[in-house]
Amino acid sequence: MHSDSTLDVPDGAEFLQGDVRDADLVAQAIEGVDGVFHLAAEVGVGQSMYEITRYVGGNDLATAVLLEALIKQPVPRLVVASSMSVYGEGLYTKGDGTRVSNARRQQSRIKSALWNLVDENGEPLTPVATDEEKVVDLASIYALTKYVQERAVLIFGEAYGVETVALRLFNVFGPGQALSNPYTGVLANFASRLANNQPPMIFEDGEQRRDFVHVRDVARAFRLAMEQPRAPGHVINVGSGRAYTITQVATMLAEAMGVPEIAPDIMGKARSGDIRNCFADISKARDLLGFEPQHRLEDSLGELAEWVRQVGAVDRGAEMKRHLEDRGLVS
Repeated sequence: MHSDSTLDVPDGAEFLQGDVRDADLVAQAIEGVDGVFHLAAEVGVGQSMYEITRYVGGNDLATAVLLEALIKQPVPRLVVASSMSVYGEGLYTKGDGTRVSNARRQQSRIKSALWNLVDENGEPLTPVATDEEKVVDLASIYALTKYVQERAVLIFGEAYGVETVALRLFNVFGPGQALSNPYTGVLANFASRLANNQPPMIFEDGEQRRDFVHVRDVARAFRLAMEQPRAPGHVINVGSGRAYTITQVATMLAEAMGVPEIAPDIMGKARSGDIRNCFADISKARDLLGFEPQHRLEDSLGELAEWVRQVGAVDRGAEMKRHLEDRGLVS
């Protein structure tokens, strides 16, 4: 519903630009459609911690507007974009293999730069792939709003007989990201810094692990979620099923962009709302959707680098860091 004026609209598509909280515009957009993909959202953990009204309005109020419109103009199926952020920390195991689905870091350890998680006896926990059975733990306003989107859609679907699916997206990357927004994603943030000969800024020690999934794989997952008969009523992880450290990602991207000499700036500070490790178990996506990632991160960074060279990037990383520090959200 909202994009910049440079959008290349495919033949046969109708493009409406506006605010998804505009009930009249939303009603116009869904008139005569066979299904709805709902991806409209404000993104980013850090910014959500101080622009709370914006995030609640753009994510949750907007979803409410859409759902009310669908009462009057129902569709067979609705697929919503949720987020891996709803998990908080990912899944861990103890030394004896016991599953730990409610792990959370203590602020005292974070302030002492003890980044990794431990159990109640001080023994280290091992991060493992996170499945959909993991307990939700909302560690940021962004995560809260995404969980509200997810639950609102599923509750609505059950009440009104609409088939609904929630896809919990992990870190999406690829051409088309908003490079001037330092909160939109770690790869976009790093690319903007590197394109301006600045080092990527990495919080903590850079050894935190994430899952990166290509935008084309995400698009295919949405199509499958709209089509597959067993998908409705489920929340489903959409990721690559692989884990990468943030330092590893910054180094690979610098090489792809032709600036391998620019090493990341590892700050040794924590950002409020951040988690240590979370990467996807995609067994459910394979089972219910027939989904299989086709674009690995290490094979796709050249494409991203070329796109960044073509469009250019404004580096706002330092501005983001200052905003967070001014509000006491970096320690």
